[in-house]
Amino acid sequence: MPLNYPLAEQTLDNGLRVVVSSDRNVPIVSVNLWYDVGSRHEPPGLTGFAHLFEHLMFQGSRNVESGQHFSLLESVGASLNASTFFDRTNYFESLPSGGLDLALWLEADRMGYLLDAVNQENLDNQRDVVKEEKRQSYDNRPYGDSYERLVRLLFPEHHPYAHMTIGSMADLDAAAVEDVHAFFRKYYGPNNAVLTIVGDVSEEDAFDAAKRYFGHLPAIPTPPPAPDGTVGPLDGVFRDDVVDDVPSDLITMMFRLPVDGTPELDAAALALDVLAGGQSGRLNRRLVRDEQIAQSVSGGALPLIGGVSFGTLTGIASEGIDLQQVEDALVEEVEKLAKDGITEDELATVQAQAERDWLEQLATCGGRADEISHHALLFGDPNRINTRIDDLRAVTADQVQAAASKWIRAGSRAQVTYRRQTDNAVAGTEAGEQE
Repeated sequence: MPLNYPLAEQTLDNGLRVVVSSDRNVPIVSVNLWYDVGSRHEPPGLTGFAHLFEHLMFQGSRNVESGQHFSLLESVGASLNASTFFDRTNYFESLPSGGLDLALWLEADRMGYLLDAVNQENLDNQRDVVKEEKRQSYDNRPYGDSYERLVRLLFPEHHPYAHMTIGSMADLDAAAVEDVHAFFRKYYGPNNAVLTIVGDVSEEDAFDAAKRYFGHLPAIPTPPPAPDGTVGPLDGVFRDDVVDDVPSDLITMMFRLPVDGTPELDAAALALDVLAGGQSGRLNRRLVRDEQIAQSVSGGALPLIGGVSFGTLTGIASEGIDLQQVEDALVEEVEKLAKDGITEDELATVQAQAERDWLEQLATCGGRADEISHHALLFGDPNRINTRIDDLRAVTADQVQAAASKWIRAGSRAQVTYRRQTDNAVAGTEAGEQE
């Protein structure tokens, strides 16, 4: 039986797609705005720009002083944030329903008039903030640069997914105010966004408010499409072996996967869940509980729409265990799944876990608003929130094996290992080696 969350849609004259899901059970409203721009839209030389705007969007606009976006919303009880991903950037807030007008006015002011506040001083300030974020989250954090290393191995140079959202610090240093303004004008307009309003408001009032605050903003020229990133499974094994000051030896394998929105991606994702999903996953049972060669294992799929997705498997070696043992066990289990498939009981378990995760995501107004924006922007169909569970339930064990045998193979992987520095080892890395 499909879910039945109410959905109503309108497109304003300027192209802004507005989706409303009225829910009068709690006096909360969530405002969620997705822009169709992420790191895969960034050409060489402009990496990190979408993420830079995630910061600049909170630094003031024509009618809002720097710092006021947070303070005004928090003063009425809101929680708010933003995030940047490969395929999109989103901005969101949840607050008591009486604050809806304030939230929409603030979002509209920065959509229409952000550049009034983006001057050299503001750019320099936020550029430094991004650099500090990179130092804390990537450079000075154990294993923090693992995904940077992996995507460089997984994709060819200049592939749309070959760089992380944080971007290149050299690109940010070279960026002039004019470059930043041009990037904003290219992507941040009403006809390149989806606005979702969920919660304690009628459909009529929500659409009226959206028109009142956003309807006067001009459309932008249609942005150029992101480059096509379609590629098949990786041909070979590409390694990056790092010796560093890390707490434990660790290995992460990354695989190319099918594009999001396809049954094949759902099947591949469920295959990874069979391997690494929770305490019942094959890898946890073998490596952690039975053989005790790993402290923990984890993994899963990262769905993407630009022609390819990717997935990971990670193992952290137990104290005194050679990391090669963990690698060998991971390889063995990956190949066993591709060769022998999964049982109906395993399929039922991972489908039930996926269904639970989906229902938990939709249980809050904020989570539901985010998924509505997600499916409206990237797939043109917000009603996918109501049919998603049926898609997962429709996957068969044969489809899981077929996806695994094509995409999740030991001979088709990128791999990064981190080993602790010892007296006999010199910190460093050997990247890009292919077997």
